[in-house]
Amino acid sequence: MLVVGTRGDVQPFLAIAERLQEFGHHVRLATHANFCSFVRSAGVDFYPLGGDPLELAGYMARNKGFIPSAPGEISTQRKQLKAIIESLLAACTEPDMETGVPFKAQAIIANPPAYGHVHVAEALGIPIHIFFTMPWTPTYEFPHPLARVSQSAGYWLSYIVVDLLIWWGIRGYINEFRKRKLKLPPIAYFSTYHGSISHLPTGYMWSPHLVPKPIDWGPLVDVVGYCFLNLGSKYEPKEEFLQWIQKGTEPVYIGFGSMPLEDPKNTMGVILEALKVTGQRGIVDQGWGDLGNLMEVPDSVFLLKDCPHDWLFLQCAAVVHHGGAGTTATGLRAGCPTTIVPFFGDQFFWGDRVHQKGLGPAPIPIAKLSVEKLSNAIRFMLEPEVKSRAMELAKLIESEDGVGAAVDAFHRHLPPELPLPTSSSEDIDQPNPLQWFFIQIEKWCCPSC
Repeated sequence: MLVVGTRGDVQPFLAIAERLQEFGHHVRLATHANFCSFVRSAGVDFYPLGGDPLELAGYMARNKGFIPSAPGEISTQRKQLKAIIESLLAACTEPDMETGVPFKAQAIIANPPAYGHVHVAEALGIPIHIFFTMPWTPTYEFPHPLARVSQSAGYWLSYIVVDLLIWWGIRGYINEFRKRKLKLPPIAYFSTYHGSISHLPTGYMWSPHLVPKPIDWGPLVDVVGYCFLNLGSKYEPKEEFLQWIQKGTEPVYIGFGSMPLEDPKNTMGVILEALKVTGQRGIVDQGWGDLGNLMEVPDSVFLLKDCPHDWLFLQCAAVVHHGGAGTTATGLRAGCPTTIVPFFGDQFFWGDRVHQKGLGPAPIPIAKLSVEKLSNAIRFMLEPEVKSRAMELAKLIESEDGVGAAVDAFHRHLPPELPLPTSSSEDIDQPNPLQWFFIQIEKWCCPSC
């Protein structure tokens, strides 16, 4: 498994890894070194990938997505991507770094940001299956989460544009990686095969009751459901926290996970005032943004760190968070009305989905968070009909087995042979109009390619 991202990105893959091991597979989960103990504590082998999840999250927050917003950000992005790409082959072929036990992958499961995954699979001649928590396959039903497209006519095209922008940004590293480490030929600049996932089996880890599978996604694509790790079953809260929960009304959870905050003190001030105005108790997750470190809080607010959301959210009346796919899933599973305060990327997508289902107010971008908006959001979430809708969806989610469906999808798509065209060929079935356009440009610009 090759997984790039935050802990929330890693967690569902760890759940799948545990289930695959129950089927007799030997699973290695390769991700950032920060998560070594987290992975190994679940009884799954670990191998470090390059890249720093905190740095990646900071970059995404500053640029509102993957595409750099200023020249100074380009070097940051490229440094992280190079480190990730160059670590992929070793993750699939090198012995365990602690035990020395040999390892060679016979199949790969990866998420799209592990750029280079498909090239490693090509070099090793093994099948690859993509899993992800946000849409990455072109559809006419909604836009790519990294592209803020408001007109439906541009939805499908947004996936192609994002795919190509990413490819043009990493092409140099990928081709260097292919030539130097994988011993494969380079890929042309305007190639229609550049490591996209459209021709690969792909599983999306969200509830089909929240976002059904689009009608234009074919049989290679599955919406398997949420993949929960269920950490809460092993959690033992401190007595002080238990007593605080029991002595009052159900609190409102507010936290932004691993998202970096530009002004934690101001954000905390907004949170405290909104809770005061609405008369609600609150649990504030300090996260990586260190909320609450710089000020005293009233008895009606509890500061918390490192508590599994699947246990915590069951104690809450409603939740306010950044809209990470995993946090969103856990809140909905707990039947919590939800307010999403997005920082970048798919967080806006999930904020829109939650609002469309009537499970919470319209998302409030972090830059626009205010006492008035947060107070109104809390009042909205506490309306009985909103809670009723949240509980109805929670029952549907509880009936799903996303991990089982993911493992079934993985097995169902095996073997087959890895459906990769040779990099020197542009022979594809019925190229779409944009692919045809780039083929013509390549032929015109480089007749010998």
